[in-house]
Amino acid sequence: MRSIKAIKNLKGKTTLVRVDFNVPIKNGKVEDDFRIRASIPTIKFLLKEGAKVILFTHLGKNGEASLEPVIKCFFEISKISPNKVTFFDNIRKFPGEMKNDVVFAKELAKMGDFYVNEAFSVSHRKHASVVLLPKYLPSFAGFQLEKEVKNLSDVFKKTKHPFLFILSGAKFSTKIPLLKKYLKLADYIFVGGALANYLLKAKGYDVRKSLIDEKKYNIKKILNSSKLILPTDFVVKNEAIVDIGDKSVKNLMPLIKKSKLILFNGPLGKYEDGETKATMKVLKLIANSEAESILGGGDTITLVSKMKIKNKFSFVSTGGGATLDFLANGTLPGIKALK
Repeated sequence: MRSIKAIKNLKGKTTLVRVDFNVPIKNGKVEDDFRIRASIPTIKFLLKEGAKVILFTHLGKNGEASLEPVIKCFFEISKISPNKVTFFDNIRKFPGEMKNDVVFAKELAKMGDFYVNEAFSVSHRKHASVVLLPKYLPSFAGFQLEKEVKNLSDVFKKTKHPFLFILSGAKFSTKIPLLKKYLKLADYIFVGGALANYLLKAKGYDVRKSLIDEKKYNIKKILNSSKLILPTDFVVKNEAIVDIGDKSVKNLMPLIKKSKLILFNGPLGKYEDGETKATMKVLKLIANSEAESILGGGDTITLVSKMKIKNKFSFVSTGGGATLDFLANGTLPGIKALK
């Protein structure tokens, strides 16, 4: 990847910047501005070099949401003058974006002289503004994208030991390959959430009405690994596991204390139902440990922001699915497109 610092003569040139400002919004206000803040150094650098900046983002799944709350938040926190940065409309409003349409990408390219990817968290998507637009303009990586690649690459290129990986969530198809890969790299893997329910059921436990994936995965090696650690007690509601219990958190304490690298991708409970107690306890333990700590996952980011402990971790990724894909594959479609 070429850094934006490699761009020569930006003065008066228009730079198209793909950001990911798909942030949680409640009552018309941005609840967590972490992704917005992460992109500001790149935008300020481009403006300082004399460039005109057009920002591209999506909000919501189908492009129906108005960008108004995001635009308001951006200008409030960045203190950038509104006449210096232009926001393109919600990019997913246009069918050509998610269809990865060449004609649409070429039309976008006509708007600028350079392209910058500052949207790591959406770089796993094969969408027009992520993978096609960079083909039609000189393309570069923003500062946050560079940080993401460096810090996440260090997990598998410069692995420190003992290495504890805490993995949770419900997207099995992305997490099973990750489990298989990190059973080789990590010293311990603690699994929580619906992923743990699936593994517990495979071991013969009755998980009743707990959320699991009905698809069958080849997990024999995972189940037989001495590195795998599963919860031993749970919070149960209406015959369904909604969080890990206190004993499971206690079991993690000595591992967190002796680890030199901790990778956390959570949360450990049913976050959408407010089951965050165990996750918060574990995050506090990691924050207070001496280990190098790397966090990923959209809900986890929101939680550490609310807890006001984000600065206590070595690196907090802006990505959710993108972080998992990068950790599994070492690259992403949006990153490959910049080369």
